[in-house]
This record gives sequence, C-alpha cells and structure tokens, in this order.
Amino acid sequence: MTDTSFLTVDDTQIALDPEGYLVSLEQWSEPVAEALAQREQRQLDERHWEILALLRDFYARYELSPAMRPLIKAIKQQLGDAKGSSLYLMTLFPEGAHSESPARIAARLAGLPKPTNCH
Repeated sequence: MTDTSFLTVDDTQIALDPEGYLVSLEQWSEPVAEALAQREQRQLDERHWEILALLRDFYARYELSPAMRPLIKAIKQQLGDAKGSSLYLMTLFPEGAHSESPARIAARLAGLPKPTNCH
C-alpha cells in the first residue's frame, strides 16, 4: 500500500489515497477538514463550512458526491441564488495544483469520495 499517505490529527493517523481523499470516510471530523485544508494551503471560514455541511448532507441522502452541476443546483435550492453559482464556488475553492473543480476540492475537504464525472 505504498500509494497511501497519512495525515496526523490529534495523535490519530488518517489514511489518504493518492489524490488526498480519505480512505475511511468515518474518520472525517472538523479537525480533519482543517488539516486537509492546511495541507492544501486553504483557509476555511463559515462560508466553506456551510458548503461542506451541505455536501455531507447530500452524501448522506444520496450516497454520492455531487459533480459541479448537481452541487450548484443543491446549493441554489438550500442557500439561494447568490451562493448557487459556479463563480461563488470557484471563489471559495479555487483550483489547486491539479486544475481540479471546486466540487472535487470541496468533496475532499468534506471527507467524501471523489465525485464521478468531475475533472
């Protein structure tokens, strides 16, 4: 299992896959999200937490991580038009080193699997 890396949070080793997603979704917590964000040089504020909570709720209901369009639709329905746009998400989760979509970045920080059909 040489492709696995680890993140240490509160003396607990958290296994990550090669793309930085949690190997065990049950290990997610807010401190884990903070550590994942720091690893990517991201700073989380209440706007990020609102999206991460929405994502975790979406996953609990549908057992999948939404790609960009379904994520925007869910945000628009729950948080309103001002936040339900790709521009808003790109502001919160600007692409990293691998030109990832905001949906992939947010899913990773929310401790969820990588969205399907999401580049």
